[in-house]
Amino acid sequence: MRIPDWSPALKPQPDELVAAIRARRGGELLNLDKALLWSEPLARGWNVYLKAVRTELPTSRKLRELAICTVALLTGAQYEYHHHAPDFLAAGGTPAELDALARVVAGDARQPTQEPALGEPERLVVRYAAQMTLDVRVDEALFEALRQHFDSTGLVELTSAIATYNMVARFLVALGVNPEDG
Repeated sequence: MRIPDWSPALKPQPDELVAAIRARRGGELLNLDKALLWSEPLARGWNVYLKAVRTELPTSRKLRELAICTVALLTGAQYEYHHHAPDFLAAGGTPAELDALARVVAGDARQPTQEPALGEPERLVVRYAAQMTLDVRVDEALFEALRQHFDSTGLVELTSAIATYNMVARFLVALGVNPEDG
């Protein structure tokens, strides 16, 4: 990481904040947390907001995680992919779908070729994440196709997950945050 890992000795933070982050993470601080904790307001807001995006949205977790993995691969956010590929699998995704995603991203994710491992909703989500990440603007035909699979709430939640993880990717890459295992 381009900055030192946060520690209480370097910059004390409220015990309740650190405890809340540890609780969300299952007891341990991740490298991302050790960057965020340099700023109390940022760490506090991030913990609440990302918890909502990760665990409180009823829209398909599998499709949200596929979108997040797409963002991670497109932006080179290895940390993000390291943490979200297992979540995609836990949400019902398959290794074959992750392999197909890698092939799509290596080509033109804005217009993925026919990948037998990816169904129509998955291809649309990958295209949507790619257009939002690479172009910002999303073409109307793609958005209309998404309407066939998502209601308005689902569209808002999917869009929010993609936008949020673009923010996360940029934070991780700029600060050089690496996965915990090296």
